[in-house]
Amino acid sequence: MKATCWMGRNTVEVHEVPDPKILNDTDAIVKISSTAICGSDLHLVDGYIPGMVSGDILGHEFMGEVVEVGPQVNKVKVGDRVVVPFDISCGVCAACRNQLYSVCENSNPNGMIEAHVFGHPSAGAFGYSHLTGGYAGGQAEYARVPFADVGPMKVPDGLTDEQALFLSDILPTGWMAAEHCDIQPGDVIAVWGCGPVGQFAIASALLMGAERVIAIDRFPYRLEMARGQGAETINYEESSVLDTLREMTGGRGPDACIDAVGMEAHGTGPMYAVDRVLQATRLETGRPIALREAILACRGGGTVSVAGVYAGFMDMFPMGAVMNRALTIKSGQTHVQRYMRPLLERIQNGDIDPTFIITHRLPLDEAPYGYHIFKHKLDNCEKVVLHA
Repeated sequence: MKATCWMGRNTVEVHEVPDPKILNDTDAIVKISSTAICGSDLHLVDGYIPGMVSGDILGHEFMGEVVEVGPQVNKVKVGDRVVVPFDISCGVCAACRNQLYSVCENSNPNGMIEAHVFGHPSAGAFGYSHLTGGYAGGQAEYARVPFADVGPMKVPDGLTDEQALFLSDILPTGWMAAEHCDIQPGDVIAVWGCGPVGQFAIASALLMGAERVIAIDRFPYRLEMARGQGAETINYEESSVLDTLREMTGGRGPDACIDAVGMEAHGTGPMYAVDRVLQATRLETGRPIALREAILACRGGGTVSVAGVYAGFMDMFPMGAVMNRALTIKSGQTHVQRYMRPLLERIQNGDIDPTFIITHRLPLDEAPYGYHIFKHKLDNCEKVVLHA
C-alpha cells in the first residue's frame, strides 16, 4: 500500500509499504478514505518529538471502511464506515473507566520509555513516534486499529467524510480546550493561535456561551476566518498582545485563555529570540511564548487552558504569576472518545459545520506538497485533507 512516511527531519515521502495485518484478536483493519495533516504532525517533521525512525508512517486523523476484524471485535463489522480517534485506548483500565482515554494505562507498549520524560506514560497514539507506541499512522491506504471495540465510531449515512473526519482529533481538541475554561455567561475568552484547533476552540467557546472571544495570530487569512465566526482579533505583529487585551477588557484581562499553539509558537521581541536559540540548540524543547502571554494576560483567578502540544521542558516559565494570581492551568491530550458522539450530534443538528476549516484537498500521493504548504502557510493553507 501507499503511505506517507517520515524519512528524517523535514523530509516526508510517499512510499510503498507492507499492508497492515491483524496482530491481536481485538484489532481491525480500516481502508482509509480520508485523512488529514495536523499541526501536531509538524512537530514530528521539524524534529522536536523524539522517538521517530526513518520510514515511520505519519498521520493520526483518519477514517474509512472496516475491511477485516479480529475474532474478539463485536462493536464494528466489515463494511462499517468509521472515524478513528487518534488516542489508542483499551477501555478497561482505571483511566479509561474514568473517560481519561489519552492516559490509557495499557495501550502504549513503550510507556516505560515515555515515563522517563513525563513521569508516567500516556496512551498509545497513531503515527506519533515510538514514545507513544510506534503505531503506524493513518496517512496511508490502510491502517491497523487496536482495541477496535473502544476507538472507532460508526459514521451515520448522510454524513460526508469531511463532516466526520475531524471527530478523530481537532474538533474534540478545540471543544475540550473550551470546556476547560468553565465558561460562564458574560465571559471573555482569548485564544492564542488561529490554526484548525484554535478555530474549533473559538467555535466551541461561542457555542458554550462566551460573550466575547478574542483570537490572536499573525496571518491575515487565519484572522479573517476567526472574524467570520464572530471573534475579535489581534495581530501580534502589529500590536502588543498584553496591552491590547488590557484595553479590550477594561484592564481586567480575559476570564480564560486558551493556548492553541504549543511548542513551536512564534512571537516578537527579545524573549522570542532567546526561545528560538534555546530550542535550536536543544536547551529547551518548547518555545512557550504564547503560553507565557496567556498566563500573564489572564485575569486573577482565571483559567489557562493548554491545547497546544508540548514535548518536554521549557525555560522562563512564569510560575510566580500562576501562584500569586490564583490561576488554574488545565491541559491534556484530548480524551477523544469522550467527545465523539456528543459532537457528532452537534454536527447532525447543524450547530457546527467542521468543513469550514478545509482549504486544500489533495490525493495521498501529494502529501509531501501538502506538508510543504501547511508548514510554510502558503496559498492561505489552513487545513489539508488527503483522500486515499
